[in-house]
Amino acid sequence: MSATLSNVEDLQEFLQAECYTSQFRPVELKEYLKIKEAIYEVDNKAENGMTFSRLLNCQYSDTLKKMDPDHLVALVTEVIPNYSCLVFCPTKKNCENVAEMICKFLSKEYLKHREKEKHELIKNLKSISGGNVCPILKRTIPFGVAYHHSGLTSDERRLLEEAYSAGALCLFTCTSTLAAGVNLPARRVILRAPYVAKEFLKRSQYEQMIGRAGRAGIDSVGESVLILQEKDKQQVSELISRPLENCYSHLVQEFTKGIQTLFLSLIGLKIATNLDDICHFMGGTLFGVQQKILLKEKSLREITVEWLRYLTEKGLLQKDVVDKPKDESFHITKLGRASFKGTIDLAYCDILYRDLKKGLEGLVLESLLHLIYLTTPYDMASHCVPDWMIYFRQFSQLSPAEQNVAALLGVSENFIGKKASGQAIKKKVDKDIVNRLYLSFVLYTLLKETNIWSVSEKFNMPRGYIQSLLAGAASFSSCVLHFCEELEEFWVYRALLVELTKKLTYCVKAELIPLMEVTGVLEGRAKQLYNAGYKSLIHLANANPEALIRTVDHLSRRQAKQIVSSAKMLLHEKAEALQEEVEELLRPPSDFPSVEASSTEKA
Repeated sequence: MSATLSNVEDLQEFLQAECYTSQFRPVELKEYLKIKEAIYEVDNKAENGMTFSRLLNCQYSDTLKKMDPDHLVALVTEVIPNYSCLVFCPTKKNCENVAEMICKFLSKEYLKHREKEKHELIKNLKSISGGNVCPILKRTIPFGVAYHHSGLTSDERRLLEEAYSAGALCLFTCTSTLAAGVNLPARRVILRAPYVAKEFLKRSQYEQMIGRAGRAGIDSVGESVLILQEKDKQQVSELISRPLENCYSHLVQEFTKGIQTLFLSLIGLKIATNLDDICHFMGGTLFGVQQKILLKEKSLREITVEWLRYLTEKGLLQKDVVDKPKDESFHITKLGRASFKGTIDLAYCDILYRDLKKGLEGLVLESLLHLIYLTTPYDMASHCVPDWMIYFRQFSQLSPAEQNVAALLGVSENFIGKKASGQAIKKKVDKDIVNRLYLSFVLYTLLKETNIWSVSEKFNMPRGYIQSLLAGAASFSSCVLHFCEELEEFWVYRALLVELTKKLTYCVKAELIPLMEVTGVLEGRAKQLYNAGYKSLIHLANANPEALIRTVDHLSRRQAKQIVSSAKMLLHEKAEALQEEVEELLRPPSDFPSVEASSTEKA
């Protein structure tokens, strides 16, 4: 289901589906544009696409005019606190600034609205963050206002979303990502500017944002207000009148994640191994459906041949020896299978192989830094912009063994020091390696301290970004492990990466990892259980739920029973796996020579 797709016919053909279209909307949506103090209603029948609606009723002091030239305070106070409101801002920083600015000019009456629930929300935010809470949220939540963007951790976002849905929070200042992902409708949606970062709004983005307006079953009407400056009037006029953008296949544009990975999977899984079958499969993709639009110079078969040749030259595929050229078929190489099994982005499989190979020459195991570097996601490193002063400070605190890791990668303290002081550098160092090492420092510090807040402060990075980096590294570490399992030469990495993947997945002190394997046990609960004497899976499996309730704070009977039964199940699974191993060891081998065979040979 979608409200923001234009060329539905292409998708219908690709999915071989029936299509049902309806203009029905459970809550009427009224679209408005605001220029200075005038508000216009979007009207497709009018000459310039809009008709004058009203003047905004606002008595602003000189201070407020200076702080709020767009009259956001006037627009939001028309609906909050009794109704909810979303304010979409172009950047994350803008979300935070707007939330603070609005709260400065809200009356003290707003503090009394759902006061108890807002106090509870701040308490819950503290409990999930080890006593920490964002100072901006601490100031805005009492007014029923919060910002929402990717800089928050997933737990913070979850708590804020729940509070907004329950009505304790009545205003979110947010980025465009909220429009496409979370279903948080509002009585009024305000677009702070017709931009996402520095890019002008696309029609589909605009539709996604204003589509949040109007809560079915709660509101009788939904409103959207797009704030624009005089200079953007022409572009906005075109925006509201143009049709939605078409949806096109990116199978060939994103070739390493698209067509190359598809071909490797087809051949690796033996779904299609010869040229005719692969071409037939391509005809059934969305790209195949749209080939007349997307392919101007080459045919679909020519594109297929071209990419198969490229994968063969790269050493990921190999041609089978056949009598007739038209029966051309392929099989996957060892490197291809490793990339396919590890789901490695093919843009990086060569670099990963090279890095792992180089790591074998001098793998530093005195600390985790070298292994963490090898499992730091390449794609995140390419978008990283290091803070050179912080980089230098962290570098100078490295132990000799850790400095040895940097030296093996060709990065020296002298180089980082010169970058930090802005001096000219003659020696060329690979930018991707430098950036990746910087992110490795972030992950290494996080595994040592296991506290996102302190690491966020130390590296001046948003908490949400650090959490994404950690999740990306845990996932990539698992991918590298599967990659190494397929290549005999990398046997040494296998046991090391199993443990590292666990550390990155849970990011807690080593003694808590076994407890966190249990369903419903997160870091805070694991610490409580450990301190109460439940230090292993065996302890939990043999625990009495009633005793757990008495010794662990804020643990319900249902949660206690779930923890015990989950621990028992895990223990049972481990015991079964060991039992199978024992039976395998005691079972006679299938190729064991029989007595009859021996006698026959003697005769």
